[in-house]
Amino acid sequence: MNPLGRLRSSHAENRFEAWIIEKHRERVLSGQTEPIGPCPDDTFLRGLARRSNTIPLSDPRIDHAANCPECMSRLLVLREQHQSQNRKLVLALGMAVCLILAVGIFAWSRYSAHRQQMLASVSPVPQTVDLWNAGTYRGEQPGQLQSVVLPAARVQLTIILPRFSLPGRYLVAVTRDQSGSGVIAEGLAPATSIQAQERLSVSLDLRDVEPGAYFLSTTHEQDQAAYYYPLQIK
Repeated sequence: MNPLGRLRSSHAENRFEAWIIEKHRERVLSGQTEPIGPCPDDTFLRGLARRSNTIPLSDPRIDHAANCPECMSRLLVLREQHQSQNRKLVLALGMAVCLILAVGIFAWSRYSAHRQQMLASVSPVPQTVDLWNAGTYRGEQPGQLQSVVLPAARVQLTIILPRFSLPGRYLVAVTRDQSGSGVIAEGLAPATSIQAQERLSVSLDLRDVEPGAYFLSTTHEQDQAAYYYPLQIK
C-alpha cells in the first residue's frame, strides 16, 4: 500500500500530515524524487511522531522523511503507536476521574447519612408537660404530686403551668431531690399567656442522665418559690 495514500486517507485534517504531503508534491514537481541525505535515527522519528505540531518544519531530516518510503513507513507506525498511547491515557484519565467522582459521591452520601444521624441524635425531642390541674410541692411541704416522664435526650420541654401561675420568667430545673440539690439540667424561659394559661418552653439536655427517679422544679423569678414534681427519666 502507498504510504502517502494511507497518510492522506487517515489524517487528512492533521497539520503535520498535510505539510508532509505538500512537501512531497513540491519535490515531485521539481523532479527531486530521491530523498536527500541519510535516514534519520529512530529517536528523531519518534520525536517527530510525538511532536508533529511543534517540531521546526525547516529541519532537513523532515524533508528526507517526507520522501523516503522506509522512513515514512516507520513514521506512520510510530504515529499510530503514539496516538494509541494517547487514547489509552485519555481512557485511563477518564476512568480515574469517574472513580474519584464515585468515591466522592459515596463518601458524601456516607457523610450526609452520618450527619443526619448525628443531627437526629442531638435534635431536641418535643415534650409537653401539663401541670394545669396538678398539685404543687412547694419547698419540702407534703402533698400529692403529679408524676412527669421525660426521655434521656435533648428535650424541648413545653410546660403548661398550674392554675393561677404568675407571668414572667421561670427557672426550670431537673434535680436529684425535692430540696433542689444535685441540679442535673436547667433552663430559664419566659411564660406566655395562651388561652388563659401560662406556658413556657425550655431546652433541657438529659442525654447523659441515668434512667430513674428525679424531680422537675419551676421557680418564678420574683418570689423565688420552687415547686417540685416527681420526674421519671427513661
